[in-house]
Amino acid sequence: MKRPFGRGLFGPVTAAAALSFAYLLLVRFLPFPEPDVRAEMNKASRTMAAATAAIRACRVEEGAPVDRETDPNGTGLIGLETSPITTSAGRLEAKRTTTNPNFAALVVSLFHEAGVRRGDAVAVGASSSFPALIVATLSAAEVMGLEPVVISSLGASEWGANIPGFNWTDMEDCLRAAGVLAISPLARAIGGDEDVGRDMSPEGRALLESRIRESGVPFLEESDLERNVELRMKLYREGAGTRPIKAFVNIGGSWANIGTNSEVLKLRPGLASGVFVPPPTERGVLQAMAAEKIPVIHLLNIKGLCERYGLPWDPRPLPRPGEGPLFRDAAGKNWPSVALTAVYVLAMIVIMFLTRRRFSE
Repeated sequence: MKRPFGRGLFGPVTAAAALSFAYLLLVRFLPFPEPDVRAEMNKASRTMAAATAAIRACRVEEGAPVDRETDPNGTGLIGLETSPITTSAGRLEAKRTTTNPNFAALVVSLFHEAGVRRGDAVAVGASSSFPALIVATLSAAEVMGLEPVVISSLGASEWGANIPGFNWTDMEDCLRAAGVLAISPLARAIGGDEDVGRDMSPEGRALLESRIRESGVPFLEESDLERNVELRMKLYREGAGTRPIKAFVNIGGSWANIGTNSEVLKLRPGLASGVFVPPPTERGVLQAMAAEKIPVIHLLNIKGLCERYGLPWDPRPLPRPGEGPLFRDAAGKNWPSVALTAVYVLAMIVIMFLTRRRFSE
């Protein structure tokens, strides 16, 4: 009877050695993704912590002291309950939760899970309702070497970047001056109802319009949803240049970004799947990107984000950068390498099984 692997023990030993050698060569020379995504996650968390410190210092210098009652961690990223540039209701605990610097690590993990790699362009639709999430996203993009193309709206819900004398544009200026993050938005809008602040005071609308025009950044004033989304998509493509857009990050619940169809409320936060695409008259940028098969990272429903990815709710004090289960469990795994290792282990088990059967014969 013909024996597997040749005669004696030499056959299986040779097969096992050859398999091991092939495995080591593949691991060494195949272009697998960066194996230690957790290192990027840690760096992004530290970058967000540095950005938060810079914003806090600027805020104090601008005469807008941090209220330790509403912002017990002293981040400077928590605004007012109401102001002339406030658009809608907001939950204070959710806003405080997003100031955790490890949200930047989460965005790194989500980018990798979406298949985004160094040098890629990512589109960002940012509501000033969650300034900490904007900082988290830009920190992740900075560390990963991505090109973020950003369109922001300046109106903010309660406790967001709604301080008239220290809104998101002031935070941008602060981060640029501090050399922490280089932010160059494609365009800005007032935001709020119909993206033109119909739910805002006339005083607030006038203030934000003035700030946008002074900045020299293109001003989006389109109150027709379909035309607004078409314009934003055009700007994103122009901003990305020759590079395809590899992901869209939605921050907050901007009218222009999530549209008017109620199905979006069922969308799971984080890396979204199964995005319902309504007719163009009800479609936001989020659904328009999904219709083009561009991965969507949905940063809304903060409680759901925390439950899905293992981040603490309203922590006091804030976790240190790099601390928590996210760094063990988030999608920072090198899946091609894991698959190759699994195949190698399975092959070795087969060799051992055949060898044992041979000697039992």
